[in-house]
Amino acid sequence: MTAEPAPSFDIADLQSKARDHLWMHFARQSTMDSPDGVPIIVRGEGHHIWDAAGRRYIDGLAGLFVVNAGHGRRRLAQAAARQAEQLAFFPIWSYAHPAAIELADRLADLAPGDLNHVFFSTGGGEAVETAFKLAKNYWKLVGKPGKHKVISRAIAYHGTPQGALAVTGLPGMKQMFEPVTPGGFRVPNTNFYRAAEMGFSGTSEEEFGRWAADRIEEMILFEGPDTVAAVFLEPVQNSGGCFPPPPGYFTRVREICDAYDVLLVSDEVICAFGRVGEYFAADAFGYQPDMITFAKAVTSGYSPLGGTIVSDRIYEPFATGTTSFAHGYTFAGHPVSAAVALENLDIFEEEQLNAHVRENSPHFRTALERLMDLPIVGDVRGAGYFFGIELVKDKATKQTFDDAESERLLRGFLSKALYDAGLYCRADDRGDPVIQLAPPLTIGPAEFDEIEQILRGVLTEAWQRL
Repeated sequence: MTAEPAPSFDIADLQSKARDHLWMHFARQSTMDSPDGVPIIVRGEGHHIWDAAGRRYIDGLAGLFVVNAGHGRRRLAQAAARQAEQLAFFPIWSYAHPAAIELADRLADLAPGDLNHVFFSTGGGEAVETAFKLAKNYWKLVGKPGKHKVISRAIAYHGTPQGALAVTGLPGMKQMFEPVTPGGFRVPNTNFYRAAEMGFSGTSEEEFGRWAADRIEEMILFEGPDTVAAVFLEPVQNSGGCFPPPPGYFTRVREICDAYDVLLVSDEVICAFGRVGEYFAADAFGYQPDMITFAKAVTSGYSPLGGTIVSDRIYEPFATGTTSFAHGYTFAGHPVSAAVALENLDIFEEEQLNAHVRENSPHFRTALERLMDLPIVGDVRGAGYFFGIELVKDKATKQTFDDAESERLLRGFLSKALYDAGLYCRADDRGDPVIQLAPPLTIGPAEFDEIEQILRGVLTEAWQRL
């Protein structure tokens, strides 16, 4: 870390105001009562961020899988300003504006196959909520009103609205809000490292992919194909620590969905826009979904935007006559956000960021796999610029940590120690304990080595403490 000039604001005053009035998301508010208070980030440039005290950190999570083009892009701020001066806001409720039209056209060109229709929202949870509601509405319009259930994977996170929460596979995130929207059912995820614990008895990843996909068919048949509307899957599952799809997995899932007339929704809120080296991860893994949800990196975080891209088939019942989709958001397709997204896509093209990820992802993996010599590191997995490091008590048996140990390891030590060492990333125990890395797409081998060295030092100390 290097020190920057002293900030021009009162840190103690900010901490006091935060403690008294700011409600942080997915966070323990008691953190603000600690001696150091809450970390206050004041600036970003490239792949670095700075806190209020002037300390610099590597942004190893692109904010929250968001700032794919990197921090401090003046041209994105200027694009927002130009649009705000011309038309700061207008809804797309029976009206339109050029920025939303041009962005919808561009996204349809980039999306795979016949995904030609873009329903905008302002974030990922709203995009998933839209897809859930749209799937149910579609089946009613085509004469199959019983198809209302959705299938997703264990531990998968798909958002916090009531509908999206029903798709989410994390019981601990839902029990305090129950009863949630009914109709969500869970199947095994694609964590090959823990495959045996899920009931898989084979040896190869290809066999596991077929086995995991077949559990979707099993669930469809158990619930009844005439009741299942859609399957929601992330290309690389985030929660639990970056589970990539085994070879052949999505090919088999597509076959199953076609066989039972079930829609396949590719939840790409994290994986789209370069995270795995393509604009849409469905292209990276070679499958054709019926819908894609996106958000986050479509603007690289410079303005909020999300959406659901829909196939011609699903759009058709809404295309003529008096039928409409009775759903929408005030700020969906916001002119400023759409203008920023268009400029962000220009940056992707000009700097060939997708190709940069494809070229450098093997180097990122190699750097992280060097950590496998540490006794606490059980597995390194992921794709593109999206990796998870699973932590274990015993590498030979894959024994994980109990809840109390995980609490001490992740929240009691690792999160703060990594931050203090100059790396902002994610220590997560929604499944087994993992460290997640998803940096801006602009970094390369030199930064991979720096990240590996920081992780090595902190993880070595963590093991010694255990």
